[in-house]
Amino acid sequence: MKERKIIPILPAAEASANDSSCSAAEAYALMVLGDSMLPEFEDGDVIVVEPEGLARDGSFVIAFHNEEHILRQLRIQYGRYSLVALNEQYPSMDVPGIEVVKGVVIQKSKPGKRKHSKSYI
Repeated sequence: MKERKIIPILPAAEASANDSSCSAAEAYALMVLGDSMLPEFEDGDVIVVEPEGLARDGSFVIAFHNEEHILRQLRIQYGRYSLVALNEQYPSMDVPGIEVVKGVVIQKSKPGKRKHSKSYI
């Protein structure tokens, strides 16, 4: 039987930007929780986020808004920025600008299913 590796997860308050274990520009993976981005992203999907990726109109992004990180589609229209949930049961949110974007989704996959992978770049 393969030995399971445990990856520690720290609350944001304990994580440090100076942590030498990971570069701020390194891509990272997150698991999608909830149904706000259905049908494109399902609960349990794993997404890969590029912190310094190019965010443009229509990009799927991780944003920091209202004191939380969220997965949304970035919309830029007429110089105004908004974060849009694909599931119409969730409201769109106007944001002050691109500075709320903390990373761009570059790939998604279903855990344990390599063939069910999609790239966004």
